Amino acid sequence: MSATRRLSICYAAPGQRLLGTAGSTRNVLSVAESLSEWADVTVAFRSIVETPSARSFKIVSIDPPGASDAIARDDVAVRGLNPLAHAAYLRTLRGFATRSAGVYDVMFEKGWRFSGYLACQALKRGVPSALIENDARYRDEPVRDLRSLARYLAQQGTQWIAARSSRRVPLIIAETEELKEALIALRGIAPERIEVVALGVDHSMFRPLDQPAAREALQIGRDAMVLLYVGGLDMYHDLGPLIEALGSEAAPASLELHVVGDGELRAEYESSARQRGVRARFYGQVGHHDVPRFIAAADLCLAPYQPSRFYAGKIAFSTLKIPEYMACERPVASVPHGHIAKLIEHESTGFLLANECQAWKSLLATFPTRERLAAMGRCAAQRVANMSWRQTAGRYLEFAQRLSAAAGSGPGRPAREESVR
Repeated sequence: MSATRRLSICYAAPGQRLLGTAGSTRNVLSVAESLSEWADVTVAFRSIVETPSARSFKIVSIDPPGASDAIARDDVAVRGLNPLAHAAYLRTLRGFATRSAGVYDVMFEKGWRFSGYLACQALKRGVPSALIENDARYRDEPVRDLRSLARYLAQQGTQWIAARSSRRVPLIIAETEELKEALIALRGIAPERIEVVALGVDHSMFRPLDQPAAREALQIGRDAMVLLYVGGLDMYHDLGPLIEALGSEAAPASLELHVVGDGELRAEYESSARQRGVRARFYGQVGHHDVPRFIAAADLCLAPYQPSRFYAGKIAFSTLKIPEYMACERPVASVPHGHIAKLIEHESTGFLLANECQAWKSLLATFPTRERLAAMGRCAAQRVANMSWRQTAGRYLEFAQRLSAAAGSGPGRPAREESVR
C-alpha cells in the first residue's frame, strides 16, 4: 500500500457499552488496537463500564456521565420498547456527530439496532463515514398478545430506520458473504456498496496452553472428557438439545459440560441439567483474559447456534468464538451453516451437525478419544493461523483512505506518512 497521510479515525459503537467480557466489545477493541498502528484512533462507546489498562488509542463515551445505566451484564446498550428513550438517544447521537465535524477524517459506525443512523448524521456534517455491519438483526417473533405486538412494531420501526439509513451510507463493510446477501435482501442495499471483510483472531491471547495446568487451576478432573461452551445464553445459542442428549444413555459417563457466560436462558439450562443428571458446571461471566484457560481445559468446544432464529434460517454473521477456540488447538462442534462450514472441516477440525437432540446423541454414541480430539485441535489451529486483527484493520484502513480521498479534504491534521507493511 502506498504511503499516505496518517488519518484520524473514529470507530463508534453506539449500541454498545464498553464491557471486556462481551464478544462485541472485544471485536471493536481488537480492530482499534491494530488500526492504531497506522492511524490516530478514537473508539466511542455509548458508555464505559470498564476501561482497558493498556491501549494505543483513545476511548470516549457518547453519553454524558451518568446518562445511561451501565448494566454489566448487557453489552447491547439500547434495549426495551420505550420510544422516548430511543428518541432521546438519537438526539444525543446527532450532538455527537456535530462535535465530530472537524475532528475526524473518517467515522466507522459499528452496526446496532439503528445501524447507519450515526454514519448518516456524520455525513451530513461533512465527516466521511461507513457502516461496519455484523448482523442483519432479523426477528420473526410471533404476535400473541399486546406486548408481543408492541415488540413487533418496535422491531419494524427500528428495522425501517436501519434500512433507510444504511441505503444512504456510501460503504457497508460486512463480515461474511452470507451477511452481504442478507443485507441486500432485507435492507435493499446495492451490492456494489458492500465490501466483505472477515474478522480476526488475537493469537497473543488465544493460543495453546497446558491442559493439565489449566484443569488444576479450575479444579477439573484430569481424566474427565470436557465439553465447553463460552458465550451468551440466549435464543440464538441453544444448549437445550445438547443437554437433553447428555442426559441420555448415549452419553459416555466421563463427559462433563462446562459453560462460561450468562444470559436469560441460564436458569433454564441449569435446571434441565440437574433434572437430567448431567454433570455440568455453569461459571457465569469470567474475565476475558481467563477464557483461554477454560478453553485449554476442554477437549471439545461448542458453538450450538439455532439457525431458525436467523433470517432465512441461515447464520450470516462471523462468529468470534469458533476461530478463538480453534486458535487454542481445540476442535469445535457447531452447525453446518454459512461461514461456520468454511471454518470447520467435519471430523478433521471439528464436527458439523444439526443442533438437534438426535444429532448430538449420534455424536456422543461414537465420541472420539481424547487423543483423537487433541489431534483434531492441532489441525484446527493450523486452519486459523493466518486470521489476524491486523489483516482486518488493514482492509479498514484502505477504505478509510478511499473515503477521505473522495471527500477531498480532512480536518486539517498535520501530514504524516504511513503505510501498511
